[in-house]
Amino acid sequence: MPRRNHGAKLHWREDRGAFYIVWTVNGRSRKHATGTSDREQAEAVFAEWLQVRRRQTGPSDPAKTLVTDILNDYAIERGPKVIGQETMARAIETLARLWEGKTVAEVPSLVDAYVKRRNRAAGTVRRELGVLQAAINHSHKRGKLTRTVSVELPPTPPSKERWMTRQEAAKLLRATCFDPKARLYMPLFILIGLYTGRRKEAILSLRWPQIDLGRCLIDLRKPGEVETKKRRGRVPIPPQLIPHLRRARLRGSDLGPVLHISGRPIQNIRKGFAAACRRVGIEGVTPHTLRHTAATWLMQNGVSLTVASEYLSMSEATLRRVYWHHHPDYMREAAEAIGRRANIR
Repeated sequence: MPRRNHGAKLHWREDRGAFYIVWTVNGRSRKHATGTSDREQAEAVFAEWLQVRRRQTGPSDPAKTLVTDILNDYAIERGPKVIGQETMARAIETLARLWEGKTVAEVPSLVDAYVKRRNRAAGTVRRELGVLQAAINHSHKRGKLTRTVSVELPPTPPSKERWMTRQEAAKLLRATCFDPKARLYMPLFILIGLYTGRRKEAILSLRWPQIDLGRCLIDLRKPGEVETKKRRGRVPIPPQLIPHLRRARLRGSDLGPVLHISGRPIQNIRKGFAAACRRVGIEGVTPHTLRHTAATWLMQNGVSLTVASEYLSMSEATLRRVYWHHHPDYMREAAEAIGRRANIR
């Protein structure tokens, strides 16, 4: 029985002391020397070899194109240009592992099996399959596939409604003081999240040139970076946040990150955040809950949808669908009108 084509990959040849590119064509193994024993150099040779191979072959039928090939192309060509590079890289790594040996044409019939095999939250699987669909569309748009293939995504999961009360937020802030390392940045991360409602990535990437303490403004947009639908925007600094930022500024450098340890930016905050939550018994809370909390507090305090939408860089439709029921005016007009006698002549 001929070997199945599992796509090109790097392989270390112990007898040659070098990396080789190996792949299968019509059941027969093929190999190409990279000429190096250095993994990083071999990866660069591999990437260039793949690009040349695509240009030489031209458009391919989805039945003859491996999912791993189009994912690899997508990672090389689009990876450096996207905002959430880390999220995309994790999705591609998982997809490549579980779709190895499968062709693009097989995708529609195997989506359900993938969902069952992943056995993860619907939002996670939907995001991964969205990356797969984007990779297929990218290959077709670039003329590498003769036709596109549709990936059926799982239903959109219901919006998370977990938000923190002010008492819970205070407990969480106190909990961060018990960790000698986390207390250097975690309290400020939580406060910025609560008072601006911005996403984790936007907060962690903040640098001091983006904060104007004189005019009390934070510009969460990355300099020179195009805004995506997940807008970061610019926001006035709430009075409660100003003294915390002023103290943090004394520990920072002119161009350095706002959240840091000895000048090094914080790469991942999940573990420290989760540890603080466990310490005070707060459940169901993640860094993204800070955004939910900010939106909820704005609604509870009677801020209009239009103003809250601009402040949070969130669409009015999302605010109305997920948070409007917290607003004091929610259905108020209907409640007051229902008991009035109708003026019927």
